[in-house]
Amino acid sequence: MSPMTVLTVTRRILLVLGLPAVLFTIWWVATADSTDFYVPPLRTILTAFGDTWTGDRLASDVLPSLLRLTAGYLLAVVIGVGLGLLVGMSRVVRDVLEPVLELFRAIPPPVLVPVIMLFAGIGDTMKVIVIVSGCVWPILLNTVEGVRAVDEVLDDTCRSYGITGSSRLWHLVLRSASPQIVTGMRQALSIGIILMVISEMFAADNGLGFTIVQFQRSFAIPEMWSGVLLLGLLGFVLSLLFRFAENRVLAWYHGLRRAQRNP
Repeated sequence: MSPMTVLTVTRRILLVLGLPAVLFTIWWVATADSTDFYVPPLRTILTAFGDTWTGDRLASDVLPSLLRLTAGYLLAVVIGVGLGLLVGMSRVVRDVLEPVLELFRAIPPPVLVPVIMLFAGIGDTMKVIVIVSGCVWPILLNTVEGVRAVDEVLDDTCRSYGITGSSRLWHLVLRSASPQIVTGMRQALSIGIILMVISEMFAADNGLGFTIVQFQRSFAIPEMWSGVLLLGLLGFVLSLLFRFAENRVLAWYHGLRRAQRNP
């Protein structure tokens, strides 16, 4: 590995981990001598973290939450991209569905939890539907805008060469809209984590949201803070994984942007 490559990798690591390290240091110093029952020292929280989130609790609480998040998120991607392509490619469909979509988009997903519980029960199905109800909107709206922004010259070129149907959809529409679709997916991921926790606070018997609430109700404050910390770390790791996948899938797009900035 060349010195320039090592320098670039080191710089990226510092950019990713620098601010979290500073914030953790400030948290450690600010709470080092804390005697507040509700704001324990960070070292106490870290000790509780190691004691709480290992062994059986990983399988009984963390894994079910991740499975619900994955199921809800993937279902939202399928619905959002599929419906977004339909709405974006058809003016008639857009005119018919837009008022209804705007109505449902304005409803906060947490408000729907009691309603969803009425017809979906209190099991995993309800929790997955809650995640879908929030994640689908940024994906759907970004897909619609991405499809509508397809270059007209490229569109005319496809028609001139007889590229229609599924070939046009795959090679032109999806590829042109993919940067905005991925943007919507990135936004939906953070929403999904929030809704995962909220859904598990209602009539649940496992999961991260359920466990954190139980710690709060039993005044196990360090354990409660350790659960909040775990959620933050989970979001951070998922964000890194998403960025890695995005760089692989949209390598052509990022290369084009770099070429345009540095002609």
